Amino acid sequence: MMQKAKISLVLTGFIAVVFFGGCESSKYDDLKLRNRSQQERIDELESEHNVSMLELSQCQNQLSEGKALCAADNEALTRKVAVLQGDIDKKSALIEKMQAELIRGGVALPPELASELEKFAAQNDMITFDEGSGMVKFKSDLLFNPGSDVVAANAISAITQLCSIVNSKMASSFDVVIAGHTDDVPIGKPETKRLHPSNWHLSAHRAISVERIMEQKGVSPGRLSVRGFGQYRPVEANKPGRKGNPKNRRVEIYLVPAGA
Repeated sequence: MMQKAKISLVLTGFIAVVFFGGCESSKYDDLKLRNRSQQERIDELESEHNVSMLELSQCQNQLSEGKALCAADNEALTRKVAVLQGDIDKKSALIEKMQAELIRGGVALPPELASELEKFAAQNDMITFDEGSGMVKFKSDLLFNPGSDVVAANAISAITQLCSIVNSKMASSFDVVIAGHTDDVPIGKPETKRLHPSNWHLSAHRAISVERIMEQKGVSPGRLSVRGFGQYRPVEANKPGRKGNPKNRRVEIYLVPAGA
């Protein structure tokens, strides 16, 4: 009778492991499927975005050479440019939102943490916070000098403030992803090019500079990671002729579930 009871317990345990393990595996597969679907939609939007950007550039070039065009042609082109610009801005905002969701795994921040980040952003002109994506955004023009990855002295206090929130109990179950972005103005000065050969390098180096300060301010390096996107994820169209756009020069900081 004892032997039968033992066998029954072992079988019960085995069934439980298989059942719950299957549940966890199913959840993981569902998450992977959602992420893959999200990434495919982002790729599709980025492709449409690039086509619109090319068309906008062509229209702007035609307008700049518009002396040879009649007034009606110029007016039609101007309207088309406005429509294209609006479409590009909407796609850029949607792509940024979806990318943020992908980085964060779709997990919402606790209300008290979101509230603290909202207050933090309200106190700093160089920072915005989007609760929907859980993203703290630093304007690079106020964070760095042009072509530099050295954090400006007046920005260190804001990063220190953010670190106190990140180190608080309410944020203890979240890691930090730091993402650097540039506009499309190419690296020109030889002395800058030696340190940052391309916008890829500059964006990554700027993210690393912010990471180092956060580490110095007591954030565990095991909670920190960096990414550099260069000029390839603009939030708004750059000016024609690779003239850039200040809104695309930024550092984004995401709080993501620990281990994500």
